[in-house]
Amino acid sequence: MFKKITTPLDEQLIQELKAGDRVLISGIIYAARDAAHKKMTDALAAGEDLPFDINGQVIYYAGPCPPKPGMVAGPFGPTTSGRMDRYTPALLDQGLKGMIGKGLRDAAVIDGMRKHKAVYFAAIGGIGALIASTIKSLRTVAYEELGAEALVELQVEDFPAIVAIDCTGRDLYDSEPPKYIGKFEECINEEKVLL
Repeated sequence: MFKKITTPLDEQLIQELKAGDRVLISGIIYAARDAAHKKMTDALAAGEDLPFDINGQVIYYAGPCPPKPGMVAGPFGPTTSGRMDRYTPALLDQGLKGMIGKGLRDAAVIDGMRKHKAVYFAAIGGIGALIASTIKSLRTVAYEELGAEALVELQVEDFPAIVAIDCTGRDLYDSEPPKYIGKFEECINEEKVLL
């Protein structure tokens, strides 16, 4: 069962979300990859404002592919979140409340999530076309010169994700793999018996 949630995220909702919850996100989210994150953190270091109000917002670690006729966006799958880890604590300090991507986060990011009550959602790699179908509008907010790595505002409806790390620091990437150690070998052995 999926929980339907709406952006921007407030602290009460964030505290209700637990690692392992499946969600459908609707509202505005922002898409940005490495180059846009570098520009944002450079701006903060220079005492400048960010190009959007980050309070309560969610950033999706992704860049769009060109759309087919009649589509708002082309396939829009997640990129590896760890590439943003060096930039994320500064954005959490500014009020970022959610991130969507794939893969592990480092200890500094998880500490920042605990401190600022934020959540990390995992998007499923390989379903970029399905994700694109949840995007109802797309507009470039800043850094247009970066092309597919520009900062983009997305209006989404029922964007599917899983709470991978909740605001207490509970992390599916830590808790789930041990449950499956040895399962692959068991399946192989069962297959051999059946043959």
